Amino acid sequence: MDKILVIEDDIYISEMLCALLKQSGYAPVAAYSGTEALLLLPQGGFSLVLLDLMLPGKPGEEVLAEIRARLSLPVIVLTARTDKETTTQLLRSGADDYLAKPFDNDELLARIDVQLRRTTPQKTNKAQLCHKGITLDPDSFDAFIGGERAGLSKREFEILQLMMSHPNKVFTKNNLYESVWGGEFLGDDNTINVHISKLRGKLSAISPDTEYIQTVWGIGFKMSE
Repeated sequence: MDKILVIEDDIYISEMLCALLKQSGYAPVAAYSGTEALLLLPQGGFSLVLLDLMLPGKPGEEVLAEIRARLSLPVIVLTARTDKETTTQLLRSGADDYLAKPFDNDELLARIDVQLRRTTPQKTNKAQLCHKGITLDPDSFDAFIGGERAGLSKREFEILQLMMSHPNKVFTKNNLYESVWGGEFLGDDNTINVHISKLRGKLSAISPDTEYIQTVWGIGFKMSE
């Protein structure tokens, strides 16, 4: 069941949207301010965001900018402002679609369906690897935890891809260097250690309480179980 974050400060509209989404088989989560929405988003699991612009705390434009900086998921803006300058700026700022208030419920559901169908092939048809909440996307050369982008370098991605391909295998530094760098390992521990350290740091920045890469002392590294 797709979880949808409804960011709307008008309680009547929020309740109407949540009821509509529940009836349509979605799992809505309500946020009544921009600040509350940004606290809920890191919990992960959201498939789509419905975003009002006129919000207390942080305005919708700022929420949209933070979503685009941190996450990869579709955003549909619900707005009473329909002038061309505003709608053009919304799309340039990263909104996937917008719908003018008052809107038709069937049209909103159709637009949600379109956005979810656009993202579904990225989740199901491509050769993605998953382990302990990490999803590895070979098209973007990045990892996602709960929809939040890790921002990996190419080497970090290749290390994680190799280890996630065989999550129970312990990789020696020789294994990692020859597979990722494509050359003979000459005992340069620092190169491996620095990349593993940076990789761990980027993953823990998203989920600090979870260990993803385990050190097997005297041997090398493996994915944590």
